[in-house]
Amino acid sequence: MSKPSIHVAIALLLYRGKVLVGWRNADQHQGNKYEFPGGKIEAGETPVEACRREIFEEVGIGIQQWHAFDVIHHVYDDVEVFLHLFHATVPEQYLHDIQKPWTWYGRDQLFALNFPKANQAIIQRLYWAHQIKISDNLSALSIEKSLDDNAQFFYFRTTADQVAVTQISQLAANALSRLIVNIELWQQLPEHLQKSIAAVHYKQHQLMDLHIEQLPIGLRCIAACHDLVSLQRAQTLGFDAVILSPVFATQTHPEANALGWEKFAEYAKTCDLPVFALGGLSQADLAIAQQHYAYGIAGIRNF
Repeated sequence: MSKPSIHVAIALLLYRGKVLVGWRNADQHQGNKYEFPGGKIEAGETPVEACRREIFEEVGIGIQQWHAFDVIHHVYDDVEVFLHLFHATVPEQYLHDIQKPWTWYGRDQLFALNFPKANQAIIQRLYWAHQIKISDNLSALSIEKSLDDNAQFFYFRTTADQVAVTQISQLAANALSRLIVNIELWQQLPEHLQKSIAAVHYKQHQLMDLHIEQLPIGLRCIAACHDLVSLQRAQTLGFDAVILSPVFATQTHPEANALGWEKFAEYAKTCDLPVFALGGLSQADLAIAQQHYAYGIAGIRNF
């Protein structure tokens, strides 16, 4: 006998790197667990319309601009669930309108909360490792077997050609789950590899050429930004994270104007997405970067 199916609209509300989370009552399906706001899609509603309605009813704020995040299918013992996910940033003026008991949690905290099983893929995508190693040598990723899978991501900064595609195809699953590649290389990968990697990277000029709803759905997207305009555009387009650089002058980009920590903090504190600091940093700089509103750090020579 087939199980009943439920279509649900789920909202991921973001503010200054945190995510809005609530508590599911005991009398609800998968009760006594944490949850993201949302609810069943009613007859005649599109998923995004249901998302807008549910957030207004449950959270108390009316947000119009939503970005498609993913569609997750999960089968429980008693029901089949389709989660239609959207994400949006919350303007500061709406914060005092958010109803209780909705609470802001840092991305690192989500793993410790008891969510329904169908939400685990959401939490995994919301979490970013706090370090990104950048290199054109893919063997450096393969030999780092001692690292925890969540400790560091690896951006393979290389030419988008068949050589790179072949190299990626030879990686083990745990290495692919930490791998970031540029959008031009990602587009050349077979579909099974496209779904396996950690994130898709966009250079600033690629970011600025994008329009709404052009990002791949169901995959992390991270943008390279060098100024406030590109940082704000990344957020408007629905990116998952950004790399803001250069903090300091570097040998690889000596012509670039360094931001310094003061300017970096001025930009980063306005962003609701995880911001990675890049440029002249080492792994020892993570703490000082976080003091200046960075989520994490990225590096080439010193990583």
